[in-house]
Amino acid sequence: MKVLSWALGAAVALGLSAGSAQAADTTLRISLQLPLTSHLGQNLQLFKEEVEKTSNGDIAVEIYDSAQLYKDKEVPAAVGSGAIEMGVASLTRYVGDVSAVDIFYQPFLFDTEEKVRAAVAPGSPVRGPLDEAIAETGSTVLWWQAYGGAIMLSKDGPVKTPADMKGKKVRVFGKTLGDFVTAAEGAPTLISGSEQYLAYQRGTVDIGMTGVSGVKSRKLWEVMDTITVTNHADIEFIVVVNTDFWNGLPEEHRAIIEAAALKAEADVRDRMSKIEAEAYAEAEKNGMTIYAPTQDELEAWKAVSQPVYDAYVEKSGDLGKTVMDAAKKL
Repeated sequence: MKVLSWALGAAVALGLSAGSAQAADTTLRISLQLPLTSHLGQNLQLFKEEVEKTSNGDIAVEIYDSAQLYKDKEVPAAVGSGAIEMGVASLTRYVGDVSAVDIFYQPFLFDTEEKVRAAVAPGSPVRGPLDEAIAETGSTVLWWQAYGGAIMLSKDGPVKTPADMKGKKVRVFGKTLGDFVTAAEGAPTLISGSEQYLAYQRGTVDIGMTGVSGVKSRKLWEVMDTITVTNHADIEFIVVVNTDFWNGLPEEHRAIIEAAALKAEADVRDRMSKIEAEAYAEAEKNGMTIYAPTQDELEAWKAVSQPVYDAYVEKSGDLGKTVMDAAKKL
């Protein structure tokens, strides 16, 4: 039996009995930075239920949410080294090893849902090469989790144009988003998702970037009062498994896990529009102002973005050029 014990005993806190964990042939521990109530957490819950049901309990899934074990930035190393079997990380967390992953943060490149869906489809000319490159870090991509478009958060008024960002400190969650802020003459500050609330509350930054679903799950209306709906990037999370662990699983277990992953991926992608709409409604209900930029304002943002595209192509090499060319054809 392949029983994976863990001294911290956090399984108890998640309502998993020691007996049920020991009854399984395989145990998958998954680290998640967001709360279990977030749509990514609920997506993992769907995966857990599907795997445990289909395997008749031979595979147990334990979810450690809210960065109990690892922060988002720590997940790639934790999973790649085998410190934990599985984890959820923002795709951009792999930029240090695979700079081309930031294709999704090229400003306004994926500006329709149709383009996003085509790009993130398993084996697509955009996603396929990225999954293969990530595999070289010691992690195998099981599925992608949609997180929606990137929006901006602020206090006392929207961020309408680059002029409103000039000289301001801006929370970002990736190098390319930092380049975008720099191009607009702002000061980018890299802050993990789990640390956002305190950063806004303490005034560490003046402007935030996140997905609107994160505003709802983290109750960011308590510390920010305005959303500017720029949708300037497509935010994707990926669920990865340690490759050595994965290759060591029985073939029938891999098949069960892969089938559940495909189901989970389709479910979260299909529900994303509704999730975002509900999050906007909840934010407005809690006093936030929702501002949609005019076409002229969006053009002003696009006008300052050229250095971001140039920097991406320069630093991401042949792989970056490959996925950029594929993205432009969507």
